[in-house]
Amino acid sequence: MTVTIVGSQLGDEGKGALVDLWGGDADVVARYQGGDNAGHTVVQDGDEYKLSLVPSGAIRDKVGVLGNGCVVNPKTLFSEIDELRERGLDPDVRVARRAHVIMPYHRVLDGIEEEAKSDSDLDAGTTGRGIGPTYEDKAGRRGIRVGDLLDPEVLRDRLEYVIPQKRALAEDVFGVDTGEAFDVDAVYEEYVEIGERLREESMTVNAGEFLGSHVDAGDDVLFEGAQGTSIDIDHGIYPYVTSSNPTAGGAATGTGVGPTVVGRGEVVGIVKAYLSRVGTGPLPTELTGDDEELADYIREKGGEFGTVTGRPRRIGWLDVPMLRHAARANGFTGLAVNHIDVLAGLDEVKVGHSYGLDGEELLTMPATTERWGRCEPNLREFEPWPEVDWSAVAAEGYDAIPENAQTYLEYLSEEVGAPIYAVGVGPDRAQTIELANPFEQ
Repeated sequence: MTVTIVGSQLGDEGKGALVDLWGGDADVVARYQGGDNAGHTVVQDGDEYKLSLVPSGAIRDKVGVLGNGCVVNPKTLFSEIDELRERGLDPDVRVARRAHVIMPYHRVLDGIEEEAKSDSDLDAGTTGRGIGPTYEDKAGRRGIRVGDLLDPEVLRDRLEYVIPQKRALAEDVFGVDTGEAFDVDAVYEEYVEIGERLREESMTVNAGEFLGSHVDAGDDVLFEGAQGTSIDIDHGIYPYVTSSNPTAGGAATGTGVGPTVVGRGEVVGIVKAYLSRVGTGPLPTELTGDDEELADYIREKGGEFGTVTGRPRRIGWLDVPMLRHAARANGFTGLAVNHIDVLAGLDEVKVGHSYGLDGEELLTMPATTERWGRCEPNLREFEPWPEVDWSAVAAEGYDAIPENAQTYLEYLSEEVGAPIYAVGVGPDRAQTIELANPFEQ
């Protein structure tokens, strides 16, 4: 049995909490795309774990796999593993040998290129962690893969080919002085040692074979997506997107299992009860102008600051055309809705039910970001719900959720065409109300 967890919006939907909840019923938790730009926070028994690369299931003593669709910063990986060990955990993390490695020059070039875009409307709000440049090298067939770190001779050949190109780019195009990040010998020595640790700890695997053997053995596998559908490189608001495929199809290409394996399982869309995003670009339901005070309130109450960057996120009402787009692109079999507690106590609760564009009502997102940016939201208002003791609600179950909030949830389920499997009413695992376990569907 497989379950795929997908962000249905612009990332930051609270996927980690659901991966943590349902990961307890999985034998293996595998990430299929993204890198250490994918901040996720897991809270267990009041202890908070902020992870950016290690799969969330590591908190539950599950085997964690970083699939070939991921880009891996080994230093981040080792740092997170070591920190979890210091906190008394023993994470078992495997890395696909086909996964590409974020190299020092990728991080430098990411910062340079983002700085060059900072005064334009093409600033995607990247984390500056080298994600995009690494995926560029992957597509350009000049990348370095995890398996290359295990073979010093191959690694040397790869570095001698690519680093002179990167040095020329930094110096001749951007006019930046280069340092050790662009020195073949320095990078080689550092990454040979990284390869030795990967080998000594038996961390690398052929991901497709490894995961396929677990599926064939009847084990339960949970696929964990990073970011969200609307910043998918193919299906998102290009160019304000990430460099990989967070959509459910990425679970197959990003791990090496077949699409029929993913398709036979459950695909659960994670929804935040409102909308948030980091970076520039259109946001039709954004709370601005007279609503900025409300946006500030929601941002503070919901802790809407980037896990990786700490940047404040932009806030908007829930965008339902975005959810319909995500449901089609991913084939959701269920939904999990987080943060309905953040909207409690407001004087008004609204959603963008549809868009108005050139006199036409649109129920889903246009294909181009330029047209999406011209859309005006057609807002639908819901009766607000009161602030309550959400821990008590979580303990009592779905029926204890305020009636108006239930009406809101039922509307979302109907519009997306998928049942609600869980409702998050707080950050702790114990504050997630489970209506259905996807591993039991």
